[in-house]
Amino acid sequence: MSTRTDTSTRREQILREAARLFAERGFHGVGVDEIGAAVGISGPGLYRHFAGKDAMLAELLVGISGRLLDGGRRRVAEADGDGGPEQVLASLIDGHIDFALDDRSLITLHDRELDRLRDSDRKLVRQLQRQYVELWVDVVRKLHPEVPEGQARAAVHAVFGLLNSTPHLGSYGNGLPNRASMEELLRKLAHGAFASLSA
Repeated sequence: MSTRTDTSTRREQILREAARLFAERGFHGVGVDEIGAAVGISGPGLYRHFAGKDAMLAELLVGISGRLLDGGRRRVAEADGDGGPEQVLASLIDGHIDFALDDRSLITLHDRELDRLRDSDRKLVRQLQRQYVELWVDVVRKLHPEVPEGQARAAVHAVFGLLNSTPHLGSYGNGLPNRASMEELLRKLAHGAFASLSA
């Protein structure tokens, strides 16, 4: 008899492999049998966990948008008690770098497959993303109050573009620095971009 934790773990395993396969070969290039084989169950066995591939895609893209927002809010609350907006922004940058380095397949998936979501799911993704952006904009404007809101928002989007470029970098050891070096480089670039607002 499987426990709720076992079921949750299996769902997470399915989603992780589905994200990897969708990112590698595209949503329509992957069948449920392949996803099932990647996690050691039959393709039809996936239907005990998900209604189908569309449901997996929705959970992946809505899920990561929600996790980024929740994580951002948590980081703002925690860092706000420790220091000023500079500390909060540093924490947000670190959190997004972790996402950009650890969930590269989800970045690829979002770029390629967002339009495949049902309208309601796509609107939810966009709503969560807007809230995440505004969380950053608020912190940037506290750090740089002289910067107009539109410019602060443009800077946040530009930094997201920089950090979310990681899927295009290739594999570690294949001309790409190791994870720690890449993390440090992205951190330096992101902080430099925001510091230039006051230059």
